[in-house]
Amino acid sequence: MKKIIVFAAAAALALAAVCAWGEWVYAGEWGTFGRDVGQFNFPEAIACAGSGDVYVADTRNDRIQYFTSTGSFLGKWGWHGSGNGLFTNPTGVAISKEGTLYVADRGNHRVQYFTYMGTFLGKWGSGGSGNGEFTGPAGIAVAGKGDVYVADTGNKRIQYFTPTGSILGKWGSSGSGEGQFNLPKDVAIVGGGDVYVADLGNSRVQYFTSTGSFLGKWGSRGSGNGEFGSGFGVGVPRYNYVYVADFGNHRIQRFTSSGSFLGKWGSHGEGKGQFELPSDVAVNPQGGNIYVADSGNSRIQYFRWSEPAVSPTSLGRVRALFR
Repeated sequence: MKKIIVFAAAAALALAAVCAWGEWVYAGEWGTFGRDVGQFNFPEAIACAGSGDVYVADTRNDRIQYFTSTGSFLGKWGWHGSGNGLFTNPTGVAISKEGTLYVADRGNHRVQYFTYMGTFLGKWGSGGSGNGEFTGPAGIAVAGKGDVYVADTGNKRIQYFTPTGSILGKWGSSGSGEGQFNLPKDVAIVGGGDVYVADLGNSRVQYFTSTGSFLGKWGSRGSGNGEFGSGFGVGVPRYNYVYVADFGNHRIQRFTSSGSFLGKWGSHGEGKGQFELPSDVAVNPQGGNIYVADSGNSRIQYFRWSEPAVSPTSLGRVRALFR
């Protein structure tokens, strides 16, 4: 009898905790395929400003578009080219606390930066493998103090810079060992400064200190929990949680900062909450929606956190507080 009571109590506690844990649920979307205002052609990157506005690298249209938090069009800039403010397949976008917007201009092997309304401010980089040079940079992130981290994909390394492009350091080489990369696709930074890298070719996430000292890794090729498909982007962590756009498996996965699997959502398709090759994920810094660049469907989808439908136990309350 005692065992039955203990089991029933444990089951009730687990159920209450699950209810308290909640989930991300579909809240809305915008965009269709095309070149008109508010349309996209394989958008590969997304970032949220402190205001809540959403910036999208409309990759195959060679431009940046930006919107309100619910998708109302605000503005755009750029078209195909190599001049100032022009792009060739922009695949990374990040915003500093001061509102400067950085773009990984992959086809032009450089970084450009702008005001939040698209006024050109500067650029750095050219094709090559030397310090400050790039080969197809694909991902970009800005640390709290303003340093800019770039996934230098073709050179299989991470480089980081001052806000205006003076090189501060780099790490990585070709391979599958700790601190090595095989096509690093994306980069993200937690509040404390640790750097997370989507190591696409090795189907894993690696993370480092702000200066490149190896801290840990997780993931392998597959479709199970904590496994990744043929490509993926690592999302901006929130509350030290890490979101991964699992491109090849058409879903989003969520982890602790050390890689413990927490949950997932999405499946292959065109419906609400389904994905076709999701490339990037970003969380509103104000703690609201989470946004997904649903690349193959040429749209942005966003989700909100669903709180528990029943009052949680004390354990559930603790878990909800630290979501």
